[in-house]
Amino acid sequence: MKPLILFVLAFFLTGVVPSYAEKTKVIASIAPLADFARQVGGEKVDVKLLLPPGASPHTYEPTPRAIQDISNAGVFIKIGSGLEFWAEKIIKAAANKKLIIVDSSSGVSLLRDPHSHGHRSADPHIWLDPFIASGIITKIENAFIKADPENSEHYRLNASQYREKLSELDTEISGRVKEFSTKEYVTFHPAWNYFSRRYGLQVAAVIEESPGKEPGPKHMQKIIKKIKAIGKKVVFVEPQFNPKIAEVIAKESGAKVLYLDPIGGQKGRETYLDLMKYNISAIEKAMK
Repeated sequence: MKPLILFVLAFFLTGVVPSYAEKTKVIASIAPLADFARQVGGEKVDVKLLLPPGASPHTYEPTPRAIQDISNAGVFIKIGSGLEFWAEKIIKAAANKKLIIVDSSSGVSLLRDPHSHGHRSADPHIWLDPFIASGIITKIENAFIKADPENSEHYRLNASQYREKLSELDTEISGRVKEFSTKEYVTFHPAWNYFSRRYGLQVAAVIEESPGKEPGPKHMQKIIKKIKAIGKKVVFVEPQFNPKIAEVIAKESGAKVLYLDPIGGQKGRETYLDLMKYNISAIEKAMK
């Protein structure tokens, strides 16, 4: 039956014009935040992801379409702490005075990355700790209630149920890490400090100390030496970056190359829960 006929029929039967509530338009900077928004908002929100799957937030260049999307949105969700160095510029360009901005890192005790040597003031990869992710869910819940108070119970219920799932994920990862025979690992870039702190692991070295900065010969030799000293010879790379340098280091040190994914949004890793289970399985292969 066509919408117009339904509209007329509803009017004659009830005397009331049916209301078709518009969904709250939400923009999320990275895939995990887009998934969080969908988990909390359900069918009440329309979520758009800014960062294309497979791209890095460190090198992303906003498009005119992104500015247009933000100008029409009700809520913009970002990680903050410098990850989206381009966010302020596009928010200003969008000139959306009604926009509710969720800064996920607000109130979080941020780590300074020990490998970055001052290239960045704080490590923004907070979402890789499920406990911190639970706090981000609460920030999103509050933003949705502010944007759409009529559906506040819907958002509260969804957020509560999802926080329970994050708690279960945290318990699962903790249990699996206890079986590891070594706790040190080498990663491609400094994304895994919050994850490591949560589960008693240690990032022994990183290949790119800041995004796009390839390691010099001295640094490469230092990493090779570190890999050889660790019981498990593995180098973790990431799908958002070119693995060539890591492959050279792996060959020199006799190590295997395995993938960790801090962002997700790709096949098999579309949701945050799937992403984190993928990552713990990858680390488990190397360290158990």
